Amino acid sequence: MNITVYSTPSCGYCKMEKEFLLEKGVEFKEIDISESQEAATQMVEKTGQMGVPVTMIEREDGTEEVVVGFDQEKLTKLLSL
Repeated sequence: MNITVYSTPSCGYCKMEKEFLLEKGVEFKEIDISESQEAATQMVEKTGQMGVPVTMIEREDGTEEVVVGFDQEKLTKLLSL
């Protein structure tokens, strides 16, 4: 399972989500969209969302789940925490 968190340094919810994932021992890749216009464009194209955090969960079978915002309940369920 590959997890990518699109975030910005000034986003409080991004910080809370990353701390939550680290506490649970979940490995993830962080993409700071404030440093990469290309990454920001990719995120919007994939999700239609301009706000962060946006979490992309790619499963082994190739299916993807998108979590918009810091939704602890949904992340817990999707990641079987």
